[in-house]
Amino acid sequence: MPANKKHLETSILQRFLKITAGLIGGLLLTVTLHLFFMYFFNKEVVYTTMFVTAYIIWASLFVVAFLFDNGLKVWGIYLGLSLLFYLPYLL
Repeated sequence: MPANKKHLETSILQRFLKITAGLIGGLLLTVTLHLFFMYFFNKEVVYTTMFVTAYIIWASLFVVAFLFDNGLKVWGIYLGLSLLFYLPYLL
């Protein structure tokens, strides 16, 4: 049974922004989150658990990107949080 047309994204630009935000922005946010934890906790422990948690967080962020109406808003949130998590390394 095909999907209801009113729930599908009509704009190609918005679809592209959501897909790239989920792929690239979600990966960037996942990596900077683990770097943030490595700054405050034992690096070996965080690095070991990163093998499991990184995929779970990235996949969740990929799905969350499609819950927003605007792809630029997703990019803004993901980049803003990535900058926030990377801030201890910048200072």
